[in-house]
Amino acid sequence: MKSIIAAVSVLAASHSTIAATSVRVVFESHGHRLVGDLYLPDDHQPGDRVPGVLVTGAWTTVKEQMPALHAAAMADRGYAALAFDFRNWGQSEGDQRQLEHPELKTQDIVAAAAFLASRPEVDPDRIYGLGVCASAGYMADATARSPHIQSVALVAPWLHDAEIVDAVYGAENVDTLIGLSRDAQEAFDANGDIRCVPAAGAEGSNAVMQNAPYYTDPERGLIPEYDNLFNVASWQPWLTYDAMTAASDLRNTPVLIVHSEAAAIPQGAHAFFDRLEGPKEQLWLDDVTQFDFYDDRHTIAVWADSVRDFFEQARSTR
Repeated sequence: MKSIIAAVSVLAASHSTIAATSVRVVFESHGHRLVGDLYLPDDHQPGDRVPGVLVTGAWTTVKEQMPALHAAAMADRGYAALAFDFRNWGQSEGDQRQLEHPELKTQDIVAAAAFLASRPEVDPDRIYGLGVCASAGYMADATARSPHIQSVALVAPWLHDAEIVDAVYGAENVDTLIGLSRDAQEAFDANGDIRCVPAAGAEGSNAVMQNAPYYTDPERGLIPEYDNLFNVASWQPWLTYDAMTAASDLRNTPVLIVHSEAAAIPQGAHAFFDRLEGPKEQLWLDDVTQFDFYDDRHTIAVWADSVRDFFEQARSTR
């Protein structure tokens, strides 16, 4: 599969992003009960087996936010699309709430892939991964581990290593945040105390994300299901996570990256793509912000079409 670099202007939506049918599902990951929604094509009939896709969203989010829109978009394109709450988030179990932990979330994606392969609606030989923003790294790691995920698309991926972490957070701040994280983890281990700060808020607040309108607008991401909290113990696993390492483990797995220079840390996507040694493609959209990838329906239509085409092409060439 050749590499394709394209600059695309987002003009109009070609599909609705609303699917008519979703099914509430429950499965287990490492002893935790996880809750998800399985979105099915409008014309799905009992006994039909269609390709499946796992859909995961940005950090701190729950399944009813951008994962629901993205799963519905893929269902509109003929897939059984699973969006779910990771452990410690949303409706899923877990005692250490709002913990952004790359390894735990990666484990949950692997478990979700096995569950999806067991569903009667899904062709187990056609299961794919779709990771957005922070979960792009988790999805890449899970794809390398899972025998079920055949190819993977990373949309608006936040892919960092130590160098990018220092550039984004400030090298002088990283040690401080990791120290706060260790203290918070020790408090939880000792007495179950959970230390949280707002995930998103106004500039100058103590929120982790500032000037992030998706998360603070009730018409967008600030929905009732979203607690808008960030567990301080998350800082150590998040800041020490190296998403780049997964690239070398995907030698035989087709990978698509969709991003924009106007979105978050495009340098990470470029570096990850360059490290990939197997089949790979990339699509760069013009003037699309990070949050446009989340819920702008025109943008979703463009990248969802590209993801569908990529999965179909990847299967035909394997």
